[in-house]
Amino acid sequence: MKTFAALTFAIITLPALAADPTEKDAIAMAEKGAAFIKANGQEAFIRKIAARDPEYLQGSLYVDIRDLKTGIVLAHPVNPSIVGKDLTDIPDASGKKYRREIIDLAARKGSGWVDYQYKNPATGKIEPKTTYILRVGDVVLEAGIYKK
Repeated sequence: MKTFAALTFAIITLPALAADPTEKDAIAMAEKGAAFIKANGQEAFIRKIAARDPEYLQGSLYVDIRDLKTGIVLAHPVNPSIVGKDLTDIPDASGKKYRREIIDLAARKGSGWVDYQYKNPATGKIEPKTTYILRVGDVVLEAGIYKK
């Protein structure tokens, strides 16, 4: 009976655990990050991201943070080699300067979506991605999902 119960549980829960993140998930993660910054400060959030906190790194869905004025990446849980760099005008695989678009959108509207091509850490391939951006003071939080 225990084996049957465990198997039933696995059949019911595995699809939910394996589900690709949605736009709603990206928005929720960015908003959660914004709430954390408002409650605990920007530096505490940067430390969380740098430490790969599982609240903000869930498979292919994660939050990174960049300075709005300089474009410098302040923390990135998947690619820490870009922290401290201004990659604003470095294009994606299709030539789009999407980081410039992120900064411009954050400065103008405070939030929104930007589409581009990016290496999916789960597959290692360049794939279409859409990222929700959310301005919090002088920083931009970014949480994206890969499009299928």
